[in-house]
Amino acid sequence: MDCALSVLPLKPLGRAGSGMPLAVPRAMRVVDLAPEHEQLFFRCLEDWNPETELAVPHRACWHSTFVKRGLRVKLALGDAGEPSAMIQYLPIEHAPALGRDLYFVLCIWVHGHPQGRGDLRGHGMGTALLSAAEADALALGAKGMAAWGLALPFWMRASWFKKHGYRKADRTGLATLVWKPFVPEAEAPRWLPASHQRPTLVPGKVVVTACSSGWCTGQALALERAKSTVAGFGSDVQLELVDTKNRESLLKWGEADLLFVDDKRVVTGPPPSREKLARIIGRRVRRLERQRG
Repeated sequence: MDCALSVLPLKPLGRAGSGMPLAVPRAMRVVDLAPEHEQLFFRCLEDWNPETELAVPHRACWHSTFVKRGLRVKLALGDAGEPSAMIQYLPIEHAPALGRDLYFVLCIWVHGHPQGRGDLRGHGMGTALLSAAEADALALGAKGMAAWGLALPFWMRASWFKKHGYRKADRTGLATLVWKPFVPEAEAPRWLPASHQRPTLVPGKVVVTACSSGWCTGQALALERAKSTVAGFGSDVQLELVDTKNRESLLKWGEADLLFVDDKRVVTGPPPSREKLARIIGRRVRRLERQRG
C-alpha cells in the first residue's frame, strides 16, 4: 500500500450537509497505513495494553484478507509524529451492510485513554480522518460514504456523524446506519436483514458459539477471553467458531461478531470479562450436572 505522507489542505473541501467531503478544522498530518505501523494498527494504537497483543493475529488476518477487497486505512499523526488516531473503511459490498457504490466506515478511533499517548480527543483528528477518507472514496469513484453510529454518547456516536453532514439511512437497536451521498443518484444503504440463525445445541454439552471476522480489536479480545474461559471447563464445554470474513456466513448470521452460550446471546461490547464469561458458562455446566443426576 502506498504510504506516502499527505498534508490535508487548509482550504475547505466542502461544508457539512453539502454532500461533498468535509472542511478540515486545521492542518492535520494524515498517512496511509505503512508496514512499520501495522502492528500498532492491529492493536488499535493501544500498545501500552498487553492484552491487545491477543488481537493481533485476528486483526492481521482480517487486514490481509480485506485489503484485497478494497480496505483502506489511514492514520493521523500527532505532533511527535506518532500515530494517534485511525480510520478503516472499505467498499460497502464487503461491509456488514447492504448497498452499492459506497464506501463504509467500519471505525474511527482517536486514542482516548490516559495511558500511552494520552487522551487526544477534541483536537480535530477524527474530522481530519473522515475528511481524508471521503476525499479518497470520491477519488475512487464512490457515490457516497456510509458509516454506523451509536445512540449512546460515546465511541462512534451517530450524532457526531450527523454534525458532519450525514443523514440516517436505517437503524437497528442502538446502531444507526448513516450516510452522505456525493451525487444525486446515490442509493441509500440498509442494514443486513435480521437473522433467525441460532447455534446448534449438542446434548450433554454446553456449546459456546462465536462469530468473528477480526475487524475489531475489542471483538477479537471478546473471542480470546471466551476461548480461554472455555478451555478451563474441560470436556463439558464445546467451542464452535464461525468465520464471518466469509460473506455467506456473514449474511447467514446477520452480524460480524456474535457470542452465544448455548442459545443465550452474550453482549460483547464492551468485551465481557473472563470472570463474567465463567459465571455464565458455569451456570450452564451446573445445570448439566443436575440433569445427569
